[in-house]
Amino acid sequence: MSEERIPTIEEVREFFKKDRYATENGAVIDEIGDNYAVCSIELCEIHLNAMGSLMGAVPFTLSDFAFAVAANWKKPQAVSITSSISFIGTPKGKRIIATANCVKDGRSTCTYLVTVKDELDNLITQTTITGYKLSR
Repeated sequence: MSEERIPTIEEVREFFKKDRYATENGAVIDEIGDNYAVCSIELCEIHLNAMGSLMGAVPFTLSDFAFAVAANWKKPQAVSITSSISFIGTPKGKRIIATANCVKDGRSTCTYLVTVKDELDNLITQTTITGYKLSR
């Protein structure tokens, strides 16, 4: 019985470069593990809204990207079917970090909790994402 080859983090980063919306807005993959990923964005002016605060789409995009990486880095199969985000605080730092953890990994669906904090450990958002596993 042959063991499935595990991709390196460099190979995972190369694969997810195709998620252009997230990566062109600064999302990077920091860590990967079983049903787990950490991704981050260095904040700059393009991430701010008209009031000078973080645009809500930024932590949502980062959360969705972290889910995609966590659920698919070993074997691409899951797509998001529902997402629910709670905006809790504003970043005080210059970088936001999303940590995606699998809550349930079922036969046809999976559920992840994604927490976004800044590098000072301030909680920004929590997102629950349910994914559907495509049959391949």
